[in-house]
Amino acid sequence: MVPHRPDFWGIPAEWNPTLWVYSIMFLAVFVLVFRFFQQARLWWKVGRPEVRWDHPGKRLGLVFKYWIAQLRVLGQRYPGIMHVAIAWAFFVFFIGTTLAAIDGHLFQLFQLLGNQNAITDPEAFKFLKGGVYLVFKLVLDLFTVAFLVGAGMAVYRRFVRRPSRLTLDSRFAFSLVLVIVVVIGGLVTESLRLAVVRNDASLAVGWWAPAGFLLAQLWIATGASPEALTNWHMVIWFIHLGSVVLMLVTLPAGTLIHILTSAFNTFFAKLDRPAGKLAPLAQNKDGQSIFVSALRDMTWKQLLDGDACTECGRCQDVCPAHAAGTPLSPKQLILSMRDTFHENAPLLAQSANGGNGKLVGEAITGDMLWSCTTCGACVRECPVLIEHVDMIVDMRRHLVNEGQMGGMLQEALAKLGRYGNSFGQSERARAKWAQPASLKIKDARKEPVEYLWFVGDYASYSAGLVDITRKTAEVFQRGGLDFGILYETERNAGNDVRRVGEEGLFEALVEKNVEAFAKSRFKTIVTTDPHSYNTLKHEYPSTDASRGRYPILHYAELLDQLIAEGKLKFNRQLGYKVTYHDPCYLGRYNGVYDAPRRVIQATGCELVEMPRHGDRSFCCGAGGGRIWMEEDLVKERPSESRIREAVALDGVTAFVVACPKDMTLYRDAVKTTGYENRLVVKDLVELVHEAM
Repeated sequence: MVPHRPDFWGIPAEWNPTLWVYSIMFLAVFVLVFRFFQQARLWWKVGRPEVRWDHPGKRLGLVFKYWIAQLRVLGQRYPGIMHVAIAWAFFVFFIGTTLAAIDGHLFQLFQLLGNQNAITDPEAFKFLKGGVYLVFKLVLDLFTVAFLVGAGMAVYRRFVRRPSRLTLDSRFAFSLVLVIVVVIGGLVTESLRLAVVRNDASLAVGWWAPAGFLLAQLWIATGASPEALTNWHMVIWFIHLGSVVLMLVTLPAGTLIHILTSAFNTFFAKLDRPAGKLAPLAQNKDGQSIFVSALRDMTWKQLLDGDACTECGRCQDVCPAHAAGTPLSPKQLILSMRDTFHENAPLLAQSANGGNGKLVGEAITGDMLWSCTTCGACVRECPVLIEHVDMIVDMRRHLVNEGQMGGMLQEALAKLGRYGNSFGQSERARAKWAQPASLKIKDARKEPVEYLWFVGDYASYSAGLVDITRKTAEVFQRGGLDFGILYETERNAGNDVRRVGEEGLFEALVEKNVEAFAKSRFKTIVTTDPHSYNTLKHEYPSTDASRGRYPILHYAELLDQLIAEGKLKFNRQLGYKVTYHDPCYLGRYNGVYDAPRRVIQATGCELVEMPRHGDRSFCCGAGGGRIWMEEDLVKERPSESRIREAVALDGVTAFVVACPKDMTLYRDAVKTTGYENRLVVKDLVELVHEAM
């Protein structure tokens, strides 16, 4: 082990350097905590209450998974490796510094707490010695190298590549330079110590600190005397100490604040509420609905979301609305909220009438909010678990309450309120597709069935989809399925109505459907519409308290079961080369990925995956009520972008979907992109029907 010098490496012992170092560091940490608390308290003072303190064990698990292990950060290779190298290095440095401090002063602590005469050997209290010390040094050195690699990648990315999704300002440059100075200062300090102490013991230790030891050889090669190197060490050591102090005291005001806020945001993330379930419209103490238009209307957790944002732009990169050229950037929406909060929060916290804090219509425009497809890609991609969609829907509720929406959306909501469907057609026409006598579809209200087929608006009313709906019924029948429908009593399930922000209409639709369920006898609900599937599964109340919520299946899951049980048999293998589009509300929100792929493969088709598939599938653009809205702000529809992506796949002739809305949008997109002769859009059930 490298021996300790009595003059504390050039610093006179009478200065009592240990006391000064710990005093300065304690003061710096106190400033850090105080400044962070001053900022954090504004979340609770301005924002509405929200319970996020439950299940602390699960929440700590989230912190370990996403803040320490950084699994989402690693989802992208280059920035993932870069950030993890820097972050994990600092975790190790913090732990290493703490252990070294305890190891160096444990003897003095026991002297203070115990019998001073009985405790005479300081070495007896050291745990960083022998082999443990050598491994300790090696780990710290290896992570120093890892940090320097990560920092180099960060410098290249931020100042050379300069991707547009990043926030490129001086604060980031200052933070990056500062942490590099801190780590290099520690490395140089270590190397100068190794250069001064040149004996067998230091040589043995040196190879366990390879980065410091190699750098020490440079100092030795200069021919400088041990006294000169000791003086250099003192200067560098002071610079290192000063940079650490500067990093701590400036952290709450700089970009490094996300180190703390991201940990808190991860701990307070949504736990037991499924991804596909929205929180209900909030109410105040008097039972009045709260429509979010200003900072005071938001919860403290939503305000924390703003301060937790790392400005990495990952949400923006995967946003279909942003890619389509609309005014929405999920990143900018969060930052606009954050900037408004920082500008107004101090006054809002002091007085009920202080500050402005207006968001909707000022910092955040209606066009931004209406552009969202609620696909959830931003939420899935965010490394610090920000809940963009919930926030957007809350603000949409305000716009709906104020009547601030486009004409097409107003018309669609009016039709839904009057007829129970967005087509504005009579409820008696809902089951018109089932009129051919050959179908003989049961009425679940009149006779018991095992499966209730919740058909949905598009599959029921769209003239272009009727043939697919009938083929679905034929496949069910040939599989021996005991099923029925609700005929004219079925209403729109309300998934997109709720995400538009029309909570009252959603509740009315739910009430009508639940009444129809109660008058029918069935065991399981199956639907071909992922939007209906999501809201029926997560947002409908139980209709029979004695047996709980009805099982809900998407038809891809049901077809997969029937094939596995041998109830669906195929007479031919299709041999098509196809690709498959994962619907957002089936895949990302509900994790159904394998079932439709197994069905495709069972029909004898060769599946070629889209570049963006699974939980990173690109949205069709119809969700969140966008299918009922104007497209005047869109430069290229997401569905068109998706078709171009599919056409680029070698040999693929069919684009397979598992959603009636997808069928509508992608059929149109194939025409508008001019690829009708290159690619045919097929529903999953069409493959099954053809193979049978």
